[in-house]
Amino acid sequence: MIWTPHTTVASIIEQSGRFLMVEELDADGKTVFNQPAGHLEEAESLLDAVIRETREETGWGFAPQTLIGIYRWQVPPAETTYLRFCFHGDCHDHQPELPLDEGILRALWLSRDELAANPQQLRSPMVLRCIDDYLAGCRYPLELINDLK
Repeated sequence: MIWTPHTTVASIIEQSGRFLMVEELDADGKTVFNQPAGHLEEAESLLDAVIRETREETGWGFAPQTLIGIYRWQVPPAETTYLRFCFHGDCHDHQPELPLDEGILRALWLSRDELAANPQQLRSPMVLRCIDDYLAGCRYPLELINDLK
């Protein structure tokens, strides 16, 4: 059997010092905060995945501009491993009438300080790390990502 990580994408969208987040239920039914994020689907590009996930989880259109980073997180104790590609960009075309993905309670705008005040309410350590890397100026061109056909 070949081991493979769960490949995920996430979006960082900032407006006036606040970040677009989702309040969602985790697998245990606990309410947590996360960036708009989700799994890469078969035959989907990373950019298409982050655009789709942002729309499905928030109702916002997303235009990726840069890659913030690539993150590997192994859920303790040595369980599932996630490989996250985190993108920064702008949102547009809000469609609040769209139903949100199952498990998503709402989309909301929160500051970094509001998120850091309750670390136990974050979906994973990747949430704050991605925001901190964004705030530190980490930006990589989208040209780093190549989809070969």
